[in-house]
Amino acid sequence: MQNQNPEQKRSEKADASRTRILDAAAHLFRDKGYASVNLRDIAARSGMQAGSLYYHFDSKEAIVIAILDAGIEAVHGEVKAATEAMPEDSSAAEIIHQGILAHLRSLFEFSHYTSANVRIYGQVPPQVRKANMKARSAYENLWDDIIRTIASRGEMRPDINPKHLRMLLIGSLNATLDWFDPKRGKLNELADTYAQIMLHGLLKPQEASR
Repeated sequence: MQNQNPEQKRSEKADASRTRILDAAAHLFRDKGYASVNLRDIAARSGMQAGSLYYHFDSKEAIVIAILDAGIEAVHGEVKAATEAMPEDSSAAEIIHQGILAHLRSLFEFSHYTSANVRIYGQVPPQVRKANMKARSAYENLWDDIIRTIASRGEMRPDINPKHLRMLLIGSLNATLDWFDPKRGKLNELADTYAQIMLHGLLKPQEASR
């Protein structure tokens, strides 16, 4: 086996340290919110000296931006993979259900980055939200594409505003972090309930027509 050169070893060590910092910070922000966490807390959680953090990040805000981006990208990747893997003749109900399920799994099963993102996004300074906008917009565009595809096939009511639907869908899914306990319920059942409400509404047909 070929030995690694010193530069490669330093690069891998730096990457590992950076990941350790972000993992620690994501847990702290998820549990305590944005304002209650400082660099000393992050350093202590990651097992490093506070000054060592500046080798990898210029500020607390830089750490937050990296976490917000990673959280959005994790959800984006799961939803994209789940919906693109479906057969071309999949129904709107099947596509929406899989997208919803992938989003929920990202929140509850795959990453504390995703839950940290949802928890602190409204708490961070405007410049941090602006820096995260590219990743956030890319995920919103993914859902816009999904909704446009469904609409183009004539499977969606023409009076539904696609942007409003996307905002309702993402916002309601993110809000499950405040109340849903995956130890007491099944994500697939929650995804099915959300999909049924999104696709078919709340009222019985005779009630909705009144």
